[in-house]
This record gives sequence, structure tokens and C-alpha cells, in this order.
Amino acid sequence: MNEQTPDSIEKIRQQFDSAPYPRIPLDNYPKNVKFLSIHNLITPYYLRYQKVVKNEGKVILDAGCGSGFKSLALAIANPGAQIIGIDLSEASIKLAEQRLKYHGFQNTEFHVLGIEDLPKLGKEFDYINCDEVLYLIPDLVAGLRAMKSVLKPEGIIRTNLHSSIQRHSYFTAQQVFKLMGFMDENPGELEIELVRETIEALKDDVVLKVRTWKPELRENEEWYLMNYLFQGDTGYTIPEMFAALKSADLEFISMIRWPWWDVMDLFKEPEDLPVFLGMSLPGLSLEERLHLYELLNPVHRLLDFWCGHSNAAPSPVLVTDWLDEDWSGAEVHLHPNLKVPEVKQEMLDSASQPQAMEIAKYLNFTKEPLLLMDSTVISGLIPLLEKSQSMSSLVKHWCQVRPVNPVTLEPTDEMTAFETVKQMLITLEQIGFVLLERSPQGS
Repeated sequence: MNEQTPDSIEKIRQQFDSAPYPRIPLDNYPKNVKFLSIHNLITPYYLRYQKVVKNEGKVILDAGCGSGFKSLALAIANPGAQIIGIDLSEASIKLAEQRLKYHGFQNTEFHVLGIEDLPKLGKEFDYINCDEVLYLIPDLVAGLRAMKSVLKPEGIIRTNLHSSIQRHSYFTAQQVFKLMGFMDENPGELEIELVRETIEALKDDVVLKVRTWKPELRENEEWYLMNYLFQGDTGYTIPEMFAALKSADLEFISMIRWPWWDVMDLFKEPEDLPVFLGMSLPGLSLEERLHLYELLNPVHRLLDFWCGHSNAAPSPVLVTDWLDEDWSGAEVHLHPNLKVPEVKQEMLDSASQPQAMEIAKYLNFTKEPLLLMDSTVISGLIPLLEKSQSMSSLVKHWCQVRPVNPVTLEPTDEMTAFETVKQMLITLEQIGFVLLERSPQGS
């Protein structure tokens, strides 16, 4: 882990003034459903409060917005929300302003400002996106507290830290190039070329080269700056992340891509573990399970998570634990990220042809590379394309889609349809395809 000092902030500012990040062309318009789902505030609100909120009227902060590509993604993923961006780099702020204006987004503001100075804005936010920034701040807890101070009571923060375990080799490389004097000032083209020459001069079996060098990125200057020559880069572990949240009086909600942090997935036969593991793993806290994962399988560069005010909400009741009265009055929503023309058309095609639909390509919260949804199931969800539906209306629709049992040819009764739709929705909710709100009496 690199040691930071407040003086490093000026070097960071200089680096991003001379090389604003990310270097994505102004006309690039993000359309990928998976990418945009990470930036939609509806998902973390649902995870925490088990309710589906509206994007319209929300105020979103992009803290450390850089050249504005993530600000643009936030604007697209949250239609009707106001986007406010801050960054230390004046050059980056100018690019961010140009980017959002180029794509026609008017309800935006951008300010040259550090995260610690957020209270100076005099605003409160429903959602704060602090992506690829917090690990550059000398005082992590101070940065978290500054964001908390401008977060609305039910607001949510998405932020991340570099993993000191996964990224160890790059931190070692940075120490090498500091020792060689390449990072005394703001690294530029000369330092990039010197790094390239140094790494290529090493034998191919030298450990640092094996673990950090990517020949396919040889000409990518941004990659050198963000890895070998990254000013202020710092790494953390899961326990350090949780300790910082506790010190800032913030509550952990979830890892962003939580299926990729399931420690049970690391075992060949999770249902048949050695006796000691089978007895000890269930007793681990969430923090301990996440830490065990990063120790056993440090593949995640980012510790990417959502957090919010402590005690802002009780833990939601899992849909698998709902009672029948909860289900009877439940409201069912197709995830808003899926209400785009390409998904709608594929669902309609699947239902009418009929043919299975490959849905994993649209979902960020499933590990399955290929996930097929039966055309009959798709047909049962078609009403959700227009608006949310009550459980009772979906059950009635299912009785029309599947009026008889295909094996016995007996008419489908409402009780059977209710159980079928319930199990279908439980599965789809777990992968983020649908969102379910409990009935008022069950809330």
C-alpha cells in the first residue's frame, strides 16, 4: 500500500489536468444495459428499502467526475435527475461540461472542488457516485464523512477502493518507478516511454513483468498513467473498508456485483465441505466472508460497494420469506434498465415465435454467462413492458398464457397459477430482472 500525504493531492490534480481521465471520445454515448445498470440508483434503493423509487427529481452527485463519462452514464441511467459533478482538475471539469452539453443534457452543474469541500456546495444529494476516486484521498474517513454530510437521510453512496491484495504488484511497480525518479514530477510522455523500455528490458520470467505487463496495451498511454505511474494510488482490504465505514458512521449495504463475492463459489463441492469448513463458514459475519473471499481469490481490483446512513432502514425481508399476504398485494416491476427498445423487442419476439431468450447479456447481477428464459415465462411478463403490475393481475394473465396443464390438459386454476408465478418471480428477482414491492400490510 502506497503512503499518501496531502501534498500528493496536488500531484494528482496536475496529472489529471494534463491527462484527463477517462480518454473517451466526446461523441461516445453509452448504451450497454449492463454498464448503465451499475449507475441506476433504483437498484441500491431497492436493495436497502425494498421499494422502487423514481429517478425524476433526484439530485445525483458525481464526486470526482473526471472527463464526465460516468456523469453522462448517470444522466442516461437516471432520466429526469439533476447531475452535479465535482473534480479537482479544471481541465477535466471543462471536458465534463462539454460532454453533457454535447449529448443534450441541460440539468447539470460542474464545479472545480475537492470532496472534502463538498459542504461548500450547500446541496444535499439522493445519490452520490464516487467511482475510482476515494483511494486517492489522503484521509479516507474524512472523504467518507464529507460525502455523508451532504447525503439525504435515505440517500445512498456508491464508491470503491483499490484492493491492496489484488493490486499488490502494481503498487510494487509504482515503488520501482518512484525509486527511479519517474514520479517526482507530473509523469508525461517521457516517463511513459521510460517505463515501457524498462519493463520490456526485463526477462519474461521476472515476477513483476509476469504480473503487470500487458503487451496488448503497449501503446495505451492512459494504462501506464493509471497503473505504473499513478500518483497517490492506495490499496485497502475488506477489514480496512469496514473500519473506515464505521469511523464515518456509515452502513455497508452491498458489494456492487455481489454474486462475484460468494465465498461458497470457491469450493468444488459447496454442499459437501470438509467438516471444519462446513461448521465454521455459516457462522462468519458478512465482513468475514468477504475478507475470506479476497484472501482466497483476490481477483477483484476494486472493492466496489454501496453504503448509506447508519440505521436508515431495517433489513428488508427476503422475498423467499414472504407470507402469502405479502404476495397477494405485491407490486411487480420490470427493472427500469430493461425498458429499452432492444430488450422490449427481444421479449416480444421470444413470446410470439416462440423461442428462449438469452438474458444474461442484459444483467449485471448474475454470474451465469448464458442464461435462457423460456418463451412461456417471457409471455407471462409481457404486461410489465408497459407498467408495473399487481401480483393478482399477473396471475390472471398467466391463466390466459397457460390455460391448461400441458401434461394433464386440466384447466389451470388460480392457486396453481399463483404458486407458479410466485416461484418464477423469486428466481427473476434474485438476478435483478424484476423488482418486487411487498403489500402495505406486509411492510
